[in-house]
Amino acid sequence: MMTGSSRILTRLLVPVMALFLVLQLTGCGDNEADQRKAFIDFLQNTVMRSGEHLPSLSEDQKQKFGPYVSDYAILYGFSQQVNRAVDSGLKPVVDELSAIRTPQDYLTHRDALRQASGSLGVLAQQIQTAKTQADSSKAALKQPEALKTVYDNVYTKVVTQPAATLMPLLPALQTLSQDAVQTGDFLQQQGANVSFNGSAIQFPTQAQASQYNTLMSNLSANAQALSQAQTALKGSFQ
Repeated sequence: MMTGSSRILTRLLVPVMALFLVLQLTGCGDNEADQRKAFIDFLQNTVMRSGEHLPSLSEDQKQKFGPYVSDYAILYGFSQQVNRAVDSGLKPVVDELSAIRTPQDYLTHRDALRQASGSLGVLAQQIQTAKTQADSSKAALKQPEALKTVYDNVYTKVVTQPAATLMPLLPALQTLSQDAVQTGDFLQQQGANVSFNGSAIQFPTQAQASQYNTLMSNLSANAQALSQAQTALKGSFQ
């Protein structure tokens, strides 16, 4: 049998429990807002100033960002793939091509250049695939408008612009490196019939000189790829 005091206690518990639920819901809302605010601050003040080498997240940051860790993973994953493409494919080729300053350099750098340029053919496709995956993941995100505006700007800087720079550049650089290797192979085939004197080169026949000039014309047609790659390395990809 319920006493009068028990009935009073029961009636008091109802609003207390309701208040507790409200506080719980309010706490969850504040937590998401704090996570969003922390992530936006990180994007604006760290990511936007980090160039292409984005930082990995610490355990503390993962806790602070909550579900937005997966949003960052899209940016970070693509950045890692671009960095690998630049470090393993672009830089070695640019270094070898930049070292060629005299005709004899085509001969001395051809083997190293042949090896370095071997991966360029697939790098452009790999970056295109990575961008397609990143675009698809980004399209599936459900972000508050304040975050979306900031995230879109970061995405353009980290994903869109590097892809637009590298994808057309890598095939052109591969063609240039192949022409340089072919020039080195040609000079190797001439053996003692060719003589070098600094920036000058001499052949015993006009046919050999004409073939060499054709190789030089092919190199000149794609020389811009090297200057573009050098600019990319000195700019965004440092």
